[in-house]
Amino acid sequence: MADRHGEIGWYLPEQRAVFLPGEAHVSGSLGRLIRRDRFRVLVDRDFRAVVHACAGREETWISSEIVDVYSTLHEHGLAHSVEVYDGETLVGGLYGVALGGVFFGESMFHHATDASKVAFASLCRRLDERGYRLHDAQFMTPHLASLGAREISRTAYLRILEASLPLRCRFV
Repeated sequence: MADRHGEIGWYLPEQRAVFLPGEAHVSGSLGRLIRRDRFRVLVDRDFRAVVHACAGREETWISSEIVDVYSTLHEHGLAHSVEVYDGETLVGGLYGVALGGVFFGESMFHHATDASKVAFASLCRRLDERGYRLHDAQFMTPHLASLGAREISRTAYLRILEASLPLRCRFV
């Protein structure tokens, strides 16, 4: 994560926000929205646009160096985006890194109501279907809690991480 001055740091908090398989919450209204097919969901179509949209906030930890590093990870098949389109317009999405059986969620954005939730639900379905064991959301927020995230201790996180990294899950 980059701080306000662009310095990149590594964080390992005492409590970690995570989603475990099958624990993500998709509300009834979100489920109905997804079934109506208002949005089109694609993976890795425009990774860099998703990262830039996530960074397009007044305060952000996503520096230009972070954009470049994650774009390089994407080029090597490690970082991925889930994109939500209304027609041809990118209106929501998220990105993160997939290693073994772990997806490390980095950031999400929306320009249309519920578009980031549609991306999140699509991501969770993909992770569950492909055998991922851990979806790391890093820090708990009320929004993540409403989606079913739970906090676990650093010790529990490291134990699950160690068991999940050797898995051979394929994101795409």
